[in-house]
Amino acid sequence: MQKESLLSVAERAHPAWFNAETGIYRSPHAAVALPADPLLDLVSFIFSHRRRDAPHTSSSSAVALLDSASGDSITYQDLFPLVKSTASALQKSGIRHGDAVLLVLPNSIHFPVVFLAVLYAGAVVTTMNPLATVVEIQKRIADCGVRLGLAAQERATALQDSALGIPFVLVPESNSGSSLLDAFGGLIGRDVDSDLRPPAIRQQDAAAIMYSSGTTGASKGAVLTHGNLIAAVELFVRFEASTYDFPPQENVYLAVLPMFHIYGLVLFVAGLLSLGSTIVVMKKFDVGEVIKAIERHGVTHFPIVPPILGPLTERAKGVCENGLKSLKQVSCGAAPLSGSTVQHFLNAFPHVDFIQGYGMTESTAVGTRGFNTKRFQKHSSVGLLAPNTEAKVVDCTNGHPLPPGGIGELWMRGPGTMKGYLNNPETTAETIDKDGWLRTGDIVSFDKDGYLYIFDRLKEMIKYNGFQIAPADLEAVLITHPDILDAAVTGLVNSSTVCVCNPFLVRSFLYFHHLWLTGRQTKTLEKYRWRSW
Repeated sequence: MQKESLLSVAERAHPAWFNAETGIYRSPHAAVALPADPLLDLVSFIFSHRRRDAPHTSSSSAVALLDSASGDSITYQDLFPLVKSTASALQKSGIRHGDAVLLVLPNSIHFPVVFLAVLYAGAVVTTMNPLATVVEIQKRIADCGVRLGLAAQERATALQDSALGIPFVLVPESNSGSSLLDAFGGLIGRDVDSDLRPPAIRQQDAAAIMYSSGTTGASKGAVLTHGNLIAAVELFVRFEASTYDFPPQENVYLAVLPMFHIYGLVLFVAGLLSLGSTIVVMKKFDVGEVIKAIERHGVTHFPIVPPILGPLTERAKGVCENGLKSLKQVSCGAAPLSGSTVQHFLNAFPHVDFIQGYGMTESTAVGTRGFNTKRFQKHSSVGLLAPNTEAKVVDCTNGHPLPPGGIGELWMRGPGTMKGYLNNPETTAETIDKDGWLRTGDIVSFDKDGYLYIFDRLKEMIKYNGFQIAPADLEAVLITHPDILDAAVTGLVNSSTVCVCNPFLVRSFLYFHHLWLTGRQTKTLEKYRWRSW
């Protein structure tokens, strides 16, 4: 009776986005109509938007991709022809519908071109960190049945000589020297047909195999379809742009996030190109170069991950008074942020809209997105559910759905949910149930206004004497101590085979022998949490 009464109150308080009977949360945003044509591929979808939006673009020479270091660029006028020509080169090299192509590439203006070209040729992309070892690359080639590899100059020759069993093509990072199509000369000569007719590709066909640890530690290949990526472009990138008061063609995005990761991929390789925005590409993060790039190119939007926020805030002290005025928004994802880190950023950048977001490789980066209004500015939240997306918060002990305020595991359902894990039906079935719910493994809670908060990972929970302890709760308390700069808490089995909490600390000065937590710092924790140290 008590539980039923609680749910009925929640239902009356939140009739629009929470169903108390089913425990299902829905997006407060209106549903977005997704393309119904089953014979639609991601590349055709992206450039169909470009053709429709062309009258709103100030010039046919509008820049799509700009190399921050060299100044080399690719215009929107040249982008689709270059994608088609590269796709033709791939086909002439022997790549066929459904073949897997491996990209071992850093960020560059050519990364989006070759990624989209592989898809337009009917093949499937799998991406890797360019710092991956030969052994890791060899395993990926075997897992995905890779037919061809594309690598940057510093890796291509070495990989070609590593007897990996497939050819590797060198992809230039800029337009200086040899062109992108010249890179395929050794395989196909120079006979490239820019009027390629792509094979029939369906939305349900695999487009990318992106590797993720998922809800368990072992890395697995999440198979994402063209339909998944189209949904991500619509529900993540294009929908957010539609909420702004300014046209997306005027926006300049700084691409520091790796394009081989799902977050950077959906933004810089697909979504933003459908909007006509300019993407300034940096090969790797350097805070000094970031500041210069923002000022030099008039960057308006800077998507980041948590490790970037601290250095950016620190370096911006004294700069924001006179510079960085072009910056409108900084968005952060991929991992939780502490409230103090967020506040320090807001103090340094009072003119910038700061939001967080949530997504997974398995959801094609679709999940939630920060949504600041005059009424709500919840900077520590990862935002509201994306359109067309449903969620449940499931009690970790009994599996029951929880109302707003309840803390449990997040389950999500929507058009971004992956097809499954490559060659791994058992883990797929453990991760996605028969009703399409994706178990995320993240411990979360919705507040009374529908905003989501991330607390921890289920697999990182520590069980102490029957209690479940979230490391993030302890870490949040530890970093309030003046002698601690940062903290990480893990589980450690002691001599009595009891799992206790084991903290790792970054100290604010060189030496200290004892650390005492004050009553002020422990009063927010149940006794079993701080007694388990």
